[in-house]
Amino acid sequence: MLGKNPRPGHKIEKPGDLGQAQDSTLNPVVMPDSNPKPLFDNLYNLVTGDEDARVCKDIPEAACNDQPGNFFAYLLANLLGKIADELASAKLIIPWLFGALGVPAIFTGFLVPIRESGVLIPQLMVAAVVRKLAIRKWVWIAGSVLSAFSLFGMAWAALQFDGAAAGSVILLMLVIFSLSRGICSVSAKDVLGKTVSKSRRGILSGWSASLSGITVLLIGLWLSTVGMNTSELSIFASLLMVGGVLWLIASLFFAQIQEQPGATEGGGNALTVALQQIKLLQTDPPFRRFVIARSLLLSVALAMPFYVLIAQAGAGSDFLGLGILIIANGLAAGLSSPVWGYMSDRSSRQVMVIAASGAGFLGLFTAAAVLAEWSWVINEYGLALIFLLLNILHGGARLGRKTYLVDMASGDNRAAYVAVSNTAIGLLMLVGGLIGLIGDWLGPAYIVLSLGLSSLLAAFYIHGLPEVADDS
Repeated sequence: MLGKNPRPGHKIEKPGDLGQAQDSTLNPVVMPDSNPKPLFDNLYNLVTGDEDARVCKDIPEAACNDQPGNFFAYLLANLLGKIADELASAKLIIPWLFGALGVPAIFTGFLVPIRESGVLIPQLMVAAVVRKLAIRKWVWIAGSVLSAFSLFGMAWAALQFDGAAAGSVILLMLVIFSLSRGICSVSAKDVLGKTVSKSRRGILSGWSASLSGITVLLIGLWLSTVGMNTSELSIFASLLMVGGVLWLIASLFFAQIQEQPGATEGGGNALTVALQQIKLLQTDPPFRRFVIARSLLLSVALAMPFYVLIAQAGAGSDFLGLGILIIANGLAAGLSSPVWGYMSDRSSRQVMVIAASGAGFLGLFTAAAVLAEWSWVINEYGLALIFLLLNILHGGARLGRKTYLVDMASGDNRAAYVAVSNTAIGLLMLVGGLIGLIGDWLGPAYIVLSLGLSSLLAAFYIHGLPEVADDS
């Protein structure tokens, strides 16, 4: 870029004295930088649409110069983490692996509860500790490294054990993985808020979700062409190992983020807040009814691994069924999220009712198809369509209940509402894992039937909740 004049009208932030301005003419960057990175600058301008002046909203002034590099470091780390998460999905990959290993259904019942509550617990307990650190990217890096080694442990267990032994070791690794992911979550948004401009974070998240979605779809397409035979467990182990390697690479990218020291004062322990405010369940009837509704909605999430077991049982001798389920899972969010978001702004209560009702009837239909052996339903493509619908409905239930809580709460009680409801649901999810006992006694179809009935009960209960959306 040396020797070229800047574009007409090109804005240079903080030009300083005349000599600095002349230097800027020779090397036209948006912010003065002792170590220019024209590649990152050009890519950043292309992705964000910034041309004449870099947008620096709601981040430290000193971070403006590092924003292009930070943008791509965070993007790549987040992208690799999303892909790794899908390679160790507790609602898809691990349930299928459990079926291949002959793990009892009681272990499968705890996959989603451990994955969800395990992420939640560290956020409640260590957020205040993290707040005391001026530089917080190392918290994310520690969590990503622990995530990697837990996936390595799962891969080792898949090759060394089977049955209950394999289930025990993999669940233990999943506990470590979930806690590690929770540690990452504590710091991720904070680091993003200090390094990427307020009006550019959505672009970053959008690119990350889009690229990871495309990658996961490609993985699903590849798996649909792979034969199981004797290589079945080695393929699962390879997927988990790749996930672990991706987490390690992600930590290297995240380490490149130039983070400015942040405030270390303020912020309370969310778990302490939850325990102090637990009386809200007794004194605040609308909030109590919401927590009951959210508890009933757990039936939608808890059912997912058992749909996978049903699909795995009829998969035959190849990964076609798993590959198609991965494709269906990847398509669900992209197809439904914008629609659910629009509907939730109009009535989040109705979104929850629709999602719970749909999941309930889908569970009854699926159980009937399995028990009656309807071959036109119980095949790779029929079950993939069912799994697609289930994921769409699960997305509606999640988005609807999140929107309902935000709309119901005010600035004065929102933090307490979130802390109390998350704590209550985290504990209830662990109890809900016992639903797997039914699978050991009667089979996964009866679990799907039971959870389908629970979803219908959730829909009936939620229908009686008051509207909280803004009529305007």
